[in-house]
Amino acid sequence: MGDIVQFKRPTVAQRHKGNTLCRSGFHKWEILKEKQFDVKQGKLITAYQCTRCAKIKTKAL
Repeated sequence: MGDIVQFKRPTVAQRHKGNTLCRSGFHKWEILKEKQFDVKQGKLITAYQCTRCAKIKTKAL
């Protein structure tokens, strides 16, 4: 039989790290390189994704 490994539960601060900033509207936006063209509108776009909560926003050029 193998050794039993005790897993430590994450603290409340670790579980909600960064989420309070995003809920207040302070996202950390990063540009997505994969999505550069919107097929439906036929326009070039810039897609941004928040590194903390993974929310996506787009901006047409």
